[in-house]
Amino acid sequence: MRGIAMSIIAVGLMLASCGTKTETKMDKNVLSFDGRQASSMSVIACQEARGDQSSLTLAIDEGLDAGLTVSQIKEALSQLYAYTGFPRSLNALGTLQKVVEQRKAMGKAIEEGKNATPMAANYNALKQGTEVQTQLSGQPFNYSFCPAEDYYLKAHLFGDIFARDNISHADRELITVSALSGLEGVMPQLQAHVRGAMNMGVTEAQLRSIPLSLRAHGLEAEALRCEAAIAMAVDGKSEAVVSPSAWPLGDSNTAYAQYFTGQSYLAQMDGGMANVSFEPGCRNNWHIHHGAVQVLVCVSGRGWYQEWGKDAVELKPGVVIAIPEGVKHWHGAAADSWMQHLTYHTDMRQGASNEWLEPVTDEVYGKLK
Repeated sequence: MRGIAMSIIAVGLMLASCGTKTETKMDKNVLSFDGRQASSMSVIACQEARGDQSSLTLAIDEGLDAGLTVSQIKEALSQLYAYTGFPRSLNALGTLQKVVEQRKAMGKAIEEGKNATPMAANYNALKQGTEVQTQLSGQPFNYSFCPAEDYYLKAHLFGDIFARDNISHADRELITVSALSGLEGVMPQLQAHVRGAMNMGVTEAQLRSIPLSLRAHGLEAEALRCEAAIAMAVDGKSEAVVSPSAWPLGDSNTAYAQYFTGQSYLAQMDGGMANVSFEPGCRNNWHIHHGAVQVLVCVSGRGWYQEWGKDAVELKPGVVIAIPEGVKHWHGAAADSWMQHLTYHTDMRQGASNEWLEPVTDEVYGKLK
């Protein structure tokens, strides 16, 4: 625990030079949080997106200790309904309310903070939102495929929501990047908001501090996802592969690549166990385990396991396969999904080995839906 605490303190100290809280009129293009507050807000936003109320409780409590106001946290959780949905936003606001009530009962310090200034009578949400969206995108953006969604984005999200002045536009993008890092399958949006954050005044140092804050709070997969988005959006990397789930991706499975069709990754774990990740369409060759039983535990995505002469078995999270010694078989991902499984060997005899055979043909694999 002391090591974790020291990591959090180190991140807070490093971030302290990245933003300065001001009591004067808020600059929309500057973080209004100091370093420790920015770190806490990143974790709050990510936990909101993950829907983990227990961890969110701790993050909110830490954020209030860091000097975030109730108004700032409330604003962040309200904004995130546009990115993570009403259920997560409402659940998170309920958690905030409980934390506030508990702190009041315990006599702990709480700063309510200021509310947003009411909109002027002649406020034009569509006009204001279009200007904000253009700044964020770096150019005019029109989603002509779905005009209704285009209107919601401009008039409501970037108009009504971004016009609220109790946090800055830079704050809002730090919150959004942190939250999207907590979601699977939204990498295009995460990359867009990484670029948008910088367009809204978040500095590169502040941006790169987000994954450090997440990792310091045990959010490793989320930190890797954020780092990958930064690598592509800021550093110009053409591709950055991240795990499709909370399970580690590991390294490219180069040692066994000759026995796979498609790309796989291998993460060695404790106790002789490994996590194997298969990209969509990836599968290993037919093979036989001599002198051992192999056990597969699917933990993410969807795939297939098939024994010679039998129908394929669908692999989904929670499915466990014990592969008998001497049975010819293969396993891999579905054509349209990543698949991850843990694997280990049991009942091993001296001289146990793998016998790699022919690839699974496209004809055989193509029949599986």
